[in-house]
Amino acid sequence: MISNNRIELPDSENMNIQSFSRLFDNMSECYKLFWFQAIVYFIIEGKSRMTYNEIINRMIVDAWYMVSEYHLNLGPADTLEALVHEVYQKSGLKSNEKREKILEILQSMDDKEVQKKKLTLTYNVPYRLQAPFIKDVKGNGWNGPKKELADRINQEKRLLYYFVSISGLESEIEIQQNWIRYIQQNQQIIRGWIQYHLMVYLQRRNPSVPGIVNKLNPPQERKLERVKKYWKEMIRLEPFHDIYGDIRLTQQDISIDHFVPWSYVAHDEFWNLHPTTRSINSSKNNSLPDWNCYFMKLCNIEYQALQITKKYPKMRNEFERCLKEHVNNSDVLMKLYQTELSKEEFSNRLEEVISPVYMAAYNMGFGVWKL
Repeated sequence: MISNNRIELPDSENMNIQSFSRLFDNMSECYKLFWFQAIVYFIIEGKSRMTYNEIINRMIVDAWYMVSEYHLNLGPADTLEALVHEVYQKSGLKSNEKREKILEILQSMDDKEVQKKKLTLTYNVPYRLQAPFIKDVKGNGWNGPKKELADRINQEKRLLYYFVSISGLESEIEIQQNWIRYIQQNQQIIRGWIQYHLMVYLQRRNPSVPGIVNKLNPPQERKLERVKKYWKEMIRLEPFHDIYGDIRLTQQDISIDHFVPWSYVAHDEFWNLHPTTRSINSSKNNSLPDWNCYFMKLCNIEYQALQITKKYPKMRNEFERCLKEHVNNSDVLMKLYQTELSKEEFSNRLEEVISPVYMAAYNMGFGVWKL
């Protein structure tokens, strides 16, 4: 087995796995990761030939949620990140759009600026990805006409792929059959290997962002049944009003909102959850609620709920179940939920917990919203 940064790649007597394991060495940008990840996707789908344009469209799809939904930074002046923004602004697609829809739009999109940025992504990565396999191209040898570079690389032996034609975005590569078999047979390990490198890269570029591991793929539906049950019982016992529109909540129309969007925090911690209506939650989407308008209202509804848990034994049981499932920080548990606090004390402590997270999300580019 070849060990590469905690991921062991299966060895092979017939292929150069040592060079393969070094594909992502000396990587200052993310392009190699996304380029190779797209190639692996096509190989698993059964394709051996693919154009630059097909690969780049897949790169955009894979980077879409990281950039548009989670606001992750892919690198300083990163072309792939800029390309996702360009397509997002011009296509009308949602930040959490389905992969199939994004790909469909990309395949029919004929925009000069989009095409220009796509071409920028082809200048280096198709050729330099295989640098660990190539001995005779060094320094300035990577520059110059791409047709000549491709012809030179095609003379090397035992590469992952070779260049069939060089013609802008319609340039085509062909994956070698022995590598197709190796990747298909070991696809789970290889996908995990790519994802590990991607996590390390993104965490380095986004050091203050939590939950990177949960931001590599499309957003999943949150598991908030326990919290929803808790709030349904609450509003059955006493009247509660939504903090955004001051609408009285009902059991028939209740939705659980993340005050600081899940797309930033990537968790379902109890202190960040509160009830609202379905329509308001949909309107807020993954924006930050205006702090001055809504934070004290959040404190009020949370403190009101805490007082009810003291009055009704059944609510105390539901509350304890929520804490067990949705509070994973012992300091927060002690600070907010294990001591007798006045309303002012509770509000101050809740602000200590939420404010730094809110400001970090704001600095990442999450927009501020009012109903």
